[in-house]
Amino acid sequence: VGSVLSSYGWYMLLAVVAVYLLVQKVSRSLAARPSGRPGAAEAAEEPDVVVRRQEALAAARLRMQEELNAQAERYKEKQRQLEEERRRQKIAMWESMQEGKSYKGNLKLNQQEVESGASASAVPKSKPNKKPLRGGGYNPLSGEGGGTCSWRPGRRGPSAGG
Repeated sequence: VGSVLSSYGWYMLLAVVAVYLLVQKVSRSLAARPSGRPGAAEAAEEPDVVVRRQEALAAARLRMQEELNAQAERYKEKQRQLEEERRRQKIAMWESMQEGKSYKGNLKLNQQEVESGASASAVPKSKPNKKPLRGGGYNPLSGEGGGTCSWRPGRRGPSAGG
């Protein structure tokens, strides 16, 4: 026995420490688990608590469904109004064509009225004065006025160093 301990003592000590740490880790993971069998947590709760929770969940779902239905109804009403406006524009365009007037001009006027009505509620934005990017005499096909941009790619292949 003494010769076995002297030859393999350190190995046996490391093996005992590893087994001890493994047992500790397994016992902690088992303690952290609520119970061994699934469904025990639900059975431990009071039945009236479960019923109240389910009723609250059903009420929340019902509220969400009512909100969704209201949003859908508003969307349908808005679509009906847009469809009615388009129908009116088509009728006005048809009447102006029958009278011999230009219907595109009326269409542009109607669109400007709609845009002006929509922009009346919004804050008007001021456009800054922009200068053109190039002068009026620039023509890329003539080769003139393009500036001094004359880059060309280098030769392909290895450099001539050898």
